[in-house]
Amino acid sequence: MPKTDCADVFKHEIIRKYFDTVYRLALSRTNNKDWAEDVLQDVFLKYIESNKVFQDEEHIKAWLITVTVNCTKRLFRAPWNVRHVPITEDIVFETPERNDVYSAVAKLPAKYRTVIHLFYYEDMSIKQIAQCLGMKENTVKSNLHRARSMLKPLLGGREDYEF
Repeated sequence: MPKTDCADVFKHEIIRKYFDTVYRLALSRTNNKDWAEDVLQDVFLKYIESNKVFQDEEHIKAWLITVTVNCTKRLFRAPWNVRHVPITEDIVFETPERNDVYSAVAKLPAKYRTVIHLFYYEDMSIKQIAQCLGMKENTVKSNLHRARSMLKPLLGGREDYEF
């Protein structure tokens, strides 16, 4: 049986803790379960192979989110991907309203889906999103505002939707 040290145990705990966060962000950006799973594997492989020293757990989370965004960008730039159209996935939600919101968010450009996802689904502050994505806080605020404006007509003018 291989010897396990404290660093391995810590990395496994971090993977368990942020698995859903990375997967949901990848799914939000790709709109494809298979691609999201590929990104998830890439992100955690990079994390496991990384010898990077993190300041704290928030730093780890920010690093994982940044790597997830970069992996999805790389996926979209891949030559084989440029010639293929993703298969749409049907995801089942608890309520029809949540399905409507998810479908509307999925229609947004990736940069708007990303800020919506991080703000509403990951409960990140504008400052945290800006740091993770390497943007100015005002850019994040603008992207959130534009995303909400784009969502309004997609949701029939409703403003009471729940993410």
